[in-house]
Amino acid sequence: MGTRLSRSLLVGVAVTLLAGCGASQPQVGPPGGAAPTLIHGALPRWQTHHLARALCPQVVGKPTCFALQALKGGISPLCSPSGGCGWTAQQIEAAYNLTSVLGNGAGTNVALIESGDLADASSDLATYRTEYGLGTANMTKYNEYGQQSDYPPSCEDYGWCAETDLDIDMVSATCPKCNIFLMEAKGSISDLEAAEAEAVTLGATILSNSWGCYGSYDCGDPDFSNYFDTPGIAYLAATGDAGYDNIAAPSALDTVLAVGGTQLAESGSTYSETLWSDAGAGCADPSEIGGSGISKPSWQKDPDCSYRTVGDVSAEAGCEPGVSVYIGVYGGWNDICGTSVASPLTSGVVALAGNATKLEAGKTFWTFSRKKHKRYFNHPSGSEGGCSDYLCGYGRYKKFYSGTGGWGTPNGIKAY
Repeated sequence: MGTRLSRSLLVGVAVTLLAGCGASQPQVGPPGGAAPTLIHGALPRWQTHHLARALCPQVVGKPTCFALQALKGGISPLCSPSGGCGWTAQQIEAAYNLTSVLGNGAGTNVALIESGDLADASSDLATYRTEYGLGTANMTKYNEYGQQSDYPPSCEDYGWCAETDLDIDMVSATCPKCNIFLMEAKGSISDLEAAEAEAVTLGATILSNSWGCYGSYDCGDPDFSNYFDTPGIAYLAATGDAGYDNIAAPSALDTVLAVGGTQLAESGSTYSETLWSDAGAGCADPSEIGGSGISKPSWQKDPDCSYRTVGDVSAEAGCEPGVSVYIGVYGGWNDICGTSVASPLTSGVVALAGNATKLEAGKTFWTFSRKKHKRYFNHPSGSEGGCSDYLCGYGRYKKFYSGTGGWGTPNGIKAY
């Protein structure tokens, strides 16, 4: 067992999916709402402060998307894409010093792994890209077997419609020249695994996963890790939205770049970030994710965890505000948040850098010199709450590292 911080007992928390708030928004997710999710410690802040609602059923050990819908006064109103709806594409690009390199990434294939068919994916993406002047998208939609037909049931059956729109929008925001492979699977872990494998077969070199299985190292399949271990492929995964000591596969795997979260803020033309305390973080030991845990990779030397430490890097994920996303089945523009934002956003940055085939999960970031860490990353401050240790986000390892925020957020593309 790794050296662990004291924590409260395992508690069961029912994360209730509310009906879509606002007259134009339908209820999402399968009939019956969410099943209980077991998490460690306190409820996430976005829930206790009524800042957002989960958009996918939250079931421990089973795949769930991490998209959250921001709330205002307890409801999720439609909003304006030019203000009050969350961060725009141009604001994201400016905050992460990407504006001068947006011509990069042409020909790079970025795959997004989703559940269910978003019939309006092309038109929704066109609306987003037109609004923010990103040009025409090069997006191809596949089912889990690599076919451009016979798509799975509607994303509304799984609650993933907002997730899918979010993901295609965020890759567009950070890498408008990238080719997007929208991989639409059914809802079981074997379906998602099939989509992972097929994306590689189709030629994707970057795979973004804004989903995970809380409290599990393999999502119930002993062969799970094999789908995230192809040489020359950059696998990214969101760390989840349940805070410290609540991590999930695939982000817990040492072959995956685990992307945590921050809360972006703006003052005039200056951007700043704080750690988002609800981002998943911690030590992938047996008590946390079951089995024998995830062995510590040789490139991690931090002292308070003798297993895989999660996460590696981070990007905007907070709900005050989130990011602006166009969701046709929700009636228009919405404010969406969660580490589901951070993974596809970072995937676009990896594509801009052009090093996807050489990126070995988080190894690069864990082995940088202090000088490179200082120059190549933005370093979020503080957090809304937590303990004093670096694993839960308040302390720092080697001055810069925290579990919820990893080594930091992009300051251009040199780190990636």
